[in-house]
Amino acid sequence: MIIRRAKKVLHEEARAIKKTASMLGEDFEKAVELISAAKGKVIVMGIGKSGLVGRKIAATLSSTGTPALFLHAAESLHGDIGVIEPRDLVIVLSYSGKTEEISIVLPLIRKRNVPMISITNNRDSQLGRNSDVVIPLNVDKEACPMDLVPTTSTTVMLAVGDALAIALLEKKGFSPDDFASLHPGGALGKKLLVTVRDIIDKTGSNPVIREDSTVKDALIVMTSSRVGAASVVNEKGDLVGYFTDGDLRRGLQNDPYLLSKELKSVMSMKPTTISADSLAINAREILKNNEFDNLPVIDSDGRVIGIIDERDIIREGI
Repeated sequence: MIIRRAKKVLHEEARAIKKTASMLGEDFEKAVELISAAKGKVIVMGIGKSGLVGRKIAATLSSTGTPALFLHAAESLHGDIGVIEPRDLVIVLSYSGKTEEISIVLPLIRKRNVPMISITNNRDSQLGRNSDVVIPLNVDKEACPMDLVPTTSTTVMLAVGDALAIALLEKKGFSPDDFASLHPGGALGKKLLVTVRDIIDKTGSNPVIREDSTVKDALIVMTSSRVGAASVVNEKGDLVGYFTDGDLRRGLQNDPYLLSKELKSVMSMKPTTISADSLAINAREILKNNEFDNLPVIDSDGRVIGIIDERDIIREGI
């Protein structure tokens, strides 16, 4: 019974989102154009559950290149409406479009002569009639069996807010670098900002050996390094191969005299490399996709300057 009810709620909300998506049109485009043209910030206003959704929409807009803040409709009646400036734009969220606080604040918004977009289920409401653009929710009923608790309406409202943010992101050409500049902290910041160079500078590990050395010599170099691998170079210092402890173990199974062999006869030729200026998350993907433990790092001149290891990337929290 519990799972059946839960699935019904999810299906009903999913259907409402699909219905709203299928009916999006000129109003949505006008809203995106208005927001994009705004010289100031976007003020997202709501109350109750719509207000909670509004906080998230404002946060998503701000994090994707559209400066925004949330204004509680009730608090706006006690001085906070002063935050709205002539260059701003207001987005009002209200399922019914006729909440008491919203009705009171509408004339105050209009008096400021700023563009106003509403996201509501009632285009003909006082809110709808006073808006420059109305984005309709097209919600038939709440997922609540009594059709009372805001459920489907707030889910669709939130989804419409996400759609606005992403449409604006693409219209403005918001890039991963832009995103990184707004998310310098936490896991997101590390994924978007930490480079391979940042990691190898911390480890200082760069085991290198000449190609005419023996496997035994390579074993000594690898043992002195925690990564269990060595970059193999020619007499000019160019990277020509790579040798790992895995290569050593596999080689010894087939050749008991492996330690006396020259590296160039047993090393991996043309190894996969990564630039020191690449993002560490890209290194993680290369390691994962190729089932590597580590790989050599090269500078802009193609010279090997270190080895990045999977454990170091994990330690960085990436």
